[in-house]
Amino acid sequence: MVPALIKESGFLDASLLGWQLIYILPVAILTNDFFLSGFWMRTFASRTDKDLWVGVSIASIAVLLILTLVGVSGLLAAWSGAWPLGDSDNGYLAFFLLLGQLPAWVVGIILVMTVSLSTAAFDSFQSALISTGSNDLFRNKLNIWVIRLLVVILIVPVVVVALKSPDILQIFLISDLVSAAVVPVLVIGLSEKCYWWRGFDFVVGSLGGIFTVFLFGLVYYHGDATLASKLLILEGGLYANDWSAFGAFVAAPFGGLLWGFGACGLRLATLYIVARVKGHRFDALDRPIPRRPGVISEFEDREAERVLERPDDKAVYGKFF
Repeated sequence: MVPALIKESGFLDASLLGWQLIYILPVAILTNDFFLSGFWMRTFASRTDKDLWVGVSIASIAVLLILTLVGVSGLLAAWSGAWPLGDSDNGYLAFFLLLGQLPAWVVGIILVMTVSLSTAAFDSFQSALISTGSNDLFRNKLNIWVIRLLVVILIVPVVVVALKSPDILQIFLISDLVSAAVVPVLVIGLSEKCYWWRGFDFVVGSLGGIFTVFLFGLVYYHGDATLASKLLILEGGLYANDWSAFGAFVAAPFGGLLWGFGACGLRLATLYIVARVKGHRFDALDRPIPRRPGVISEFEDREAERVLERPDDKAVYGKFF
């Protein structure tokens, strides 16, 4: 560690990008994780809520420590002189340049950890793809070995895209931006208190969040539709040194919520008017019938509703409007 390089680097000084990333990264990572089936598989595999909390806590601490160590490797590379400060084009190689200055046993430990983490992550994705394909797509009617073969075949173009892509980070950023628009209106429907939320509100909110990013781009780029459309794929990345990426990640979730609640209000108003015109009871805000103990599937739940024979109560599970 060279003390003079610490001051010269300026990495400890406040910067516009640094403050923006304090918001962007948590929003991008948190919302994107909702689409990783591996997390949901572990959630459903937990026997009790306590087991889930314990597992999540342990994993959070482990991930925090690992990401902190990996995250400061670039700083250590610059401050030790392994990565020249003026060589901004090769900043992505800082971690590997630092490894070149470390003892062989340290490199060996890092290599083993890297392979283990990569294998574990890849294994989780494979398991999630097989589970999703078998249960959600084919309703467990297709042989599991056929699903596994299809997943193996699917991996081939994925690897090709990863190798051919000029900037894999941009692909992640696009999925992060879409997640930021979709997840806020999605989690509302996961709450039992928001029983009045419907699929229509979610769809409009999700698409509206993405459209809001385009609207923000039109305003930010003074009506230039081309630049606004490029903002949807974050062509400038995170390091454009302006407010474009930050604005996109603000517009996506908050715009989605505004569109979602607007759609909800419009839907309820329309249903209320239709009910008044036709002389029907307005039931869009009725609470759903509570699930009976031991009822674990939606189909069994529907059967339970028929058994109850309560014509005044109507189930709302899975309704789009």
